[in-house]
Parts: sequence; structure tokens; C-alpha cells
Amino acid sequence: MNNRRIIKGYKKLISSRFNVDTSTDKYKDGIIYTLYSDKFNSLKVGFAKNDKVLEKKLSSEELILLDMKKGNKKDLFLLVTTLKELGIKYSDNLYFKYSGSLMRHLSTLGWPIGRSLYKQRKIRKELLCA
Repeated sequence: MNNRRIIKGYKKLISSRFNVDTSTDKYKDGIIYTLYSDKFNSLKVGFAKNDKVLEKKLSSEELILLDMKKGNKKDLFLLVTTLKELGIKYSDNLYFKYSGSLMRHLSTLGWPIGRSLYKQRKIRKELLCA
């Protein structure tokens, strides 16, 4: 019985997306980033090939850049897969609803979220003034 579980688990692992996607494009370096939308209270994580692509995205949408660092598409894929396994839902464009637990997960996973978070500063300021 345990033998069946092991074989079934092995077959599932072999057919997983990790092993199927062998493109070299996901290993090319670029910029991984985190953006915040105050309008929708959401975070967007993503990958850009260079600074110009990221600047274009920032100018076309009302987003605030929280942080960025050098990375590749594989990092983004691993992050999204891990967050999905943790039960955090997201839209097709990798928008996540802002929450403290999401920020902790991103920080733990080494994703760039910035030292002083825009949203946390704003909430603390509102609490102190009240």
C-alpha cells in the first residue's frame, strides 16, 4: 500500500510543471519587483527584462514601487507556486490582496518588499492621529 503511494507521488512529481518547463528563458537575469496599488489595496509581483520595461509599467498604471532586485523568471515562478500552496489567492495578472500575512510570507521568501512599507507607515500614522 505504501509502495503505491510512493509510485503515485513519484509520477506526480515527474509530471509536475517544475520538470516540464525546461526553457532557458526563465534563467535570464532581469528585475523582480513588488508594486502596490493604493486604489485597489493590492500588491503586484512580477519580472521585467530591464529598467525601461519597469518604468513603462509604472507610468502606465497607478502603482507605487515598493522594491526591486536582480532576479529571473524562475524566482517569480517559485514565489507564485509557493504562495499558491500556502492558500493565498491571486488574479491572472499576479495581483494579490494586501495583507500583513502576505507581506510576512513575501519577506520570509526573500522577495523584495522594501524596508519601510508604504501601507504600514500609513496605517501607523492614522492610528497615532486618532
